Amino acid sequence: MRALIQRVSKANVFIENNLKSSINKGLLVFVGIGNDDNEEDVKWLADKICKLRIFSDENGKMNLSVKDIGAEMLVVSQFTLFAQTKGSNRPSFIEAAKPDFAIPIYEKFISALEINLGKTIATGTFGADMKIELVNDGPVTIWLDTKNKE
Repeated sequence: MRALIQRVSKANVFIENNLKSSINKGLLVFVGIGNDDNEEDVKWLADKICKLRIFSDENGKMNLSVKDIGAEMLVVSQFTLFAQTKGSNRPSFIEAAKPDFAIPIYEKFISALEINLGKTIATGTFGADMKIELVNDGPVTIWLDTKNKE
């Protein structure tokens, strides 16, 4: 699994010009699911995101997590995080999982986040053509890959 995490002061997801989800201060998480992802990846990624200390404390140091401050989270599926561009200018998405495999993992990921945070997570709609509005706070953007846990 791959995630691109952005600390935001607000974010919105629109589908067919209708507001689907909206958050204020928190994290916007774009998540991609690969062909070989599993429940271990779900657990590691959900735990890591909830514990990332990327919000400022009273001294202005990034020392607090989304859980620590009770912030919101918005999760949007994004298969393009698995784009392969080596040797071509046209991306290949062969490593991105097909919906029948990816949707159950996506749903488990959202559930793991909700259990970890003790609150409902805002989402987009898997596979939909979505428009995302966001105000990146910082900017702070973090890349995580469950197959490369550096």
